[in-house]
Amino acid sequence: MKTEILKMLREAEGYVSGQQLSQMLGVSRTAVWKVIRQLQDEGYQVEAVRNKGYHIASSPDVISKEELESLMDTEWAGRNIVYYDSVDSTNLRARQMGDEGAPNGTLVAADRQTAGRGRRGHAWESPSGCSIYMSLLLRPQIAPDKAAMLTLVMACSVAEGIQGCEDVELKIKWPNDIIINGKKLVGILTEMSTQIDYINHVTVGVGINVNQTEFPEEIRKTATSLRMECGHTVRRAPIIAAVMKRLEENYEIFLRTEDLSGLLEKYTAMLVNKDRDVRILGAKEEYQAHALGITPTGELIVRREDGTLENIYAGEVSVRGVYGYV
Repeated sequence: MKTEILKMLREAEGYVSGQQLSQMLGVSRTAVWKVIRQLQDEGYQVEAVRNKGYHIASSPDVISKEELESLMDTEWAGRNIVYYDSVDSTNLRARQMGDEGAPNGTLVAADRQTAGRGRRGHAWESPSGCSIYMSLLLRPQIAPDKAAMLTLVMACSVAEGIQGCEDVELKIKWPNDIIINGKKLVGILTEMSTQIDYINHVTVGVGINVNQTEFPEEIRKTATSLRMECGHTVRRAPIIAAVMKRLEENYEIFLRTEDLSGLLEKYTAMLVNKDRDVRILGAKEEYQAHALGITPTGELIVRREDGTLENIYAGEVSVRGVYGYV
């Protein structure tokens, strides 16, 4: 009921009477009043005016299940929400739920992670109250060798979702780091459960630095947050809902072609590596090249110093800027 009341108050242009709420929900006025008090205790500024009803003036930065459900504007992405105040890793939980039969589009979100992971096993700083930690469970009917492209689909969706909520210009560092002013804002980790010829499920984990004001010494030069870039605190729940909305749209485009051809133009427009010199850090060699863009299947196209064109696969190498992180 809390979700429904939150949604009704948000969608109303003015005040909503307690009588209206009780009739629409089929509950007593007392039950409505109790939920309003709960919301106020949780930090929602709900105004109550005699003979007019209730009006939500402002919302706190919470990412509860009810808050997320009241904001979600999708058909399936993020419609089944599992929220934790604290969890080891949202990716681990989403993968477990996938094994147990959770539906496509299940969203696992947490306020804090105790064992967050980034690419190549790196730890992802996961303090409480200031970031977004979420993982989306997908069950795509595609060949396993195409699943890696979902990382780029999510990168595009996260960038678009954030830009729809805040006045910032974001770039993508191939394949999936979201960059603002040359520093990392978002990390994405995709993991897959598969058989030889089909996918059981894919888990796409997203970590977004939202309200941090400082970072550990080892990443201080390369990491940033929305608050540090925008100059104000940012509510996390609307960003999650916006990302789910864009992901649903972009995922459907991807499934129609089973490649990135339908998303190529907008991904390339945000690609920070395009037309820049990069350093390719492979397992066997390290070399400098010039990045030209990506292929419809998500590989980075580079031109070596001898003029040879080469497609770089995300799982095999890291890419750095010649003079820094990007």
